[in-house]
Amino acid sequence: MDLFSRSWTALLAAVAELPDEDFERPSGCTSWLVRDLVCHLVIDAQDVLITLVTPADTEPTVDAVTYWKLVEPPTGEDPLDALIPRLAAAYGEPRLLKFHLDDVGSAAGRAARLADPALRVSTRDEVLTVGDYLSAYVVEWTVHHLDLIARLPSAAGPSAETLAAARASLEKIAGTSFPSSFSDEEALLVGTGRRTPTTGEQAVLGDLAAQLPFVLG
Repeated sequence: MDLFSRSWTALLAAVAELPDEDFERPSGCTSWLVRDLVCHLVIDAQDVLITLVTPADTEPTVDAVTYWKLVEPPTGEDPLDALIPRLAAAYGEPRLLKFHLDDVGSAAGRAARLADPALRVSTRDEVLTVGDYLSAYVVEWTVHHLDLIARLPSAAGPSAETLAAARASLEKIAGTSFPSSFSDEEALLVGTGRRTPTTGEQAVLGDLAAQLPFVLG
C-alpha cells in the first residue's frame, strides 16, 4: 500500500508541474495526447474510490498478480478508448483538467491510506483484498507515469523503487523474466509494447521477443 501511495503521489505531482503546452504533446499511449492520458487518470482515480467503498463478503477470487489479465493490443475500436479524447477535449483548458485530477486523485490517495488492507472489495466481477487491489495498481501508475513523460524529457519520472516493483509485477503477471541487462524502465517499455526492441535487444530476449507485448487489461 505504501508503494501505491508513492507511485500515485509522484504521478499526480508530475501532472501538476506540466506547462499547458505539454498537454497537446503525444503521450506514450498510442493515439493519445498527454491531455487524453490525464483524463484517463481521472477515470482511474474514480475507479479506485468506487472500489474502496464496494465491500465484499465472499472469499477473494484474485490477488495483486491475477487481478491483471493479458489481453490483445488495443485496436482503437473500443468505445471507451474513443470516448477519452472527446472527454479530454471538453475540458478546454489544461488547468481545469489539472484541477479535476488533483481533486479526485487526492481523494483517491487519502482513501487508499485510510483503507484497511485486509478488507475485501469487489471490482470487475472479482473479489480481492484492499492491499492486493492497491498493490496491483502500482504497475498501472508506473507505466502511465512513463507514458506521461515519454516525449517530455524535462518532466520528473517515477522513482527507482516503483520502477523495480512494477517490473517485478509485470514479470509475475507474464510468468517470465526479462534479461538482467534490461533496466527496469526498458523492461516496462519493451514489455508492454511502448517501445519496439532494437535488433540487439531482440537477440538478448531470444524466444521471449515473440511473446511481446504483454498488454494488461
